[in-house]
Amino acid sequence: MSVFSPGASVRRFFLWLAWLVCSQSAFAQQAPEVAFAGFAYSGSASTMAARFPHSQRYEEELQTAGTSMGQNLRRLLDATPPSHLKIVSQIEALKGRDQALAVALVIGSETVSVEQFGNAHKLMVLIRGQAMFFDFKSMNVLRAYPVSFAYIDLLDHPPTADEVLARVKLVYQGTGDKAGVLARFAQNVAKAQIPPGVPRFLQVTSVQLKPEALEVLPAYIKSEPGAAETWAADLVSEAISTRVGVPIVPYAKGYAIGNVMSMRISDGTVFELKLPQPDYEIKVELSGFRKVKFSEVQGGASSFVYGAYAQMHIEEPLSRKAYLSTALKNGETRVIPASQRHVDDFPHFYDAVNGLFVKLAQAMDGKGDEKWLRSAASAKDIDLQIQSTRELMKQCK
Repeated sequence: MSVFSPGASVRRFFLWLAWLVCSQSAFAQQAPEVAFAGFAYSGSASTMAARFPHSQRYEEELQTAGTSMGQNLRRLLDATPPSHLKIVSQIEALKGRDQALAVALVIGSETVSVEQFGNAHKLMVLIRGQAMFFDFKSMNVLRAYPVSFAYIDLLDHPPTADEVLARVKLVYQGTGDKAGVLARFAQNVAKAQIPPGVPRFLQVTSVQLKPEALEVLPAYIKSEPGAAETWAADLVSEAISTRVGVPIVPYAKGYAIGNVMSMRISDGTVFELKLPQPDYEIKVELSGFRKVKFSEVQGGASSFVYGAYAQMHIEEPLSRKAYLSTALKNGETRVIPASQRHVDDFPHFYDAVNGLFVKLAQAMDGKGDEKWLRSAASAKDIDLQIQSTRELMKQCK
C-alpha cells in the first residue's frame, strides 16, 4: 500500500528551487572574460626606438630564440590564474559583445644610466609600466595597476652593451627572490577585479618639485622636460596601488596627449586609449631633501639621516572636498664607512622619499605605523584625514 507524503514532495520542491537559485547566482557571478592583448609600449611608433632601445633588443633576442614577451607573459598568467577574471587568448574571441575587456602590459619608460664615482661605475636600469585593462570596443581604459623594477650594479669599468642588456633581462625576469616586471604584471592581473558598476577613478594629476628638491635628483631623472614630475607621480601611484590595492589612472602628462594614450602592441597593432577623468585627484609636491650627520660609530664610520619632505593633497575635483592635506617628512638612517671615498647620496634620498609614500599608503590601508604617521604629518587631524581617505579608497576598488 503506497502512502502519499506531501512533506517529502514539498522538501523536493524546495531543494530544486534552492538549486535553481544557486545555479542562477553562480551564473550571474561568473568571472568576466578578459582577452590577453600582449606586451606593448606607450607612445607613438616613431619614438619607440629612441625610448625603448634595450627592451626592443631584448625582444629581438627572444624572437631569435623562438619565443616572445607575450608568450612569456601568457605562461606566467597560466601559472598564476586570476581569482576574479578568466583570461582568454584572443581579442577576437570576445567580438560581438557589448563590452570586450582586454589587458596588456604597457611599458611607459625605460631608463638606463651610468654614473662614475672614482673608479666605480654605477649602472642603473629602471623599467616602469602598467597592467592596463581596457575595453577595446570603446577604447576606454578601465583599470591600471603600475608596475616597476629597478636594478643597480657597480662595475670597475664602463658597462658594455651586452652587460647593459644582461641587466635589462634581470629587470624583466626578476632576480633572486624578487619578481621582475613580467611577474609583477601577472601578480597584479591575478588580484585584479572588474566591478560590475561604474568604478570611481583615482589619479595623480599635479606634481611640483621645489628647486631644492630638483637639484638632488640625478641627471637621468631630469633628462627631459616633465621627466622628474613623471618619476615622482609614478612613485606615488605605485605606492598607493600596491599597498592599498586600488587601480590608478596613469599620470596623463607622462603617458598621454589630450587624455588619449597611444599603445603599440608588439605585433604592430596600435590602440588609441582614452583615459577616464578622475573622480579623485592626488596632488604632490616634493619640498626638499636633507642629509644630517647623526653620530660617529665604532671604526670611524659616520651615521647619517637622509630626510625627504613632501606635501600631499587628495580631493574631489568638482566639490573641492579635501580628504587628505598635509606636509609629510620621513628619515632613513644610513651608516657610511670611513673608508668609502665616494658616496652617492641619491639612493638614500630615494629610500627616504619612497619610504614616505609607502608608509603613507600603508596607513591608508589600515596597516601603517600610527606612531610614524603622527610624527611625520603636520596636520593635527591626520587620524581623521586618514580615516576619510581610507573610505575613499574603498570606493575605487
